Amino acid sequence: MRGFGSMLAFDMKGGLPAARRFCDRVRLFLLAASLGGVESLVILPIYSSHYNMSNEELQRAGVSPGTVRVSIGLEDKEDLIEDLKQALG
Repeated sequence: MRGFGSMLAFDMKGGLPAARRFCDRVRLFLLAASLGGVESLVILPIYSSHYNMSNEELQRAGVSPGTVRVSIGLEDKEDLIEDLKQALG
């Protein structure tokens, strides 16, 4: 298989409330703690992989309360783009 899969992280302007709103609004992405699979996923690292870190450790790791991690699966790219746009809107 070629051309599939990707992971990215970004910080939401508005911090944790904005990040949670974004996760609530996506329709095609599953809210799940994973590093990838065939389905597209979204997660807030402060609630998963970085849960036990202190504020200082989070800062050193480049993770803020508004950080969102997205893993792209096998769904149609145009559908995923539209879903991200509507969730950000």
